[in-house]
Amino acid sequence: MITLDERIARTQRLLRRLEEDRPYLSVRVAALGTEHRQSVSAYAARVRAEAEAELDRLEAQRGVDHDWTLPQPAD
Repeated sequence: MITLDERIARTQRLLRRLEEDRPYLSVRVAALGTEHRQSVSAYAARVRAEAEAELDRLEAQRGVDHDWTLPQPAD
């Protein structure tokens, strides 16, 4: 099973690669029609938004998991 930190690192890499690919994507789709370019742009934006949401969720989960490892006083 992949650890939480590995999942966070993978998601961060995905976001970094999507950001680095943004100028190249517009060049690759330049030959397409307007409707196809819009579709590709919308899809890329959805993937980016979902990856950002996943990263936020994972980082929040790491914060919650971390709190459970702190010593707690006995009842």
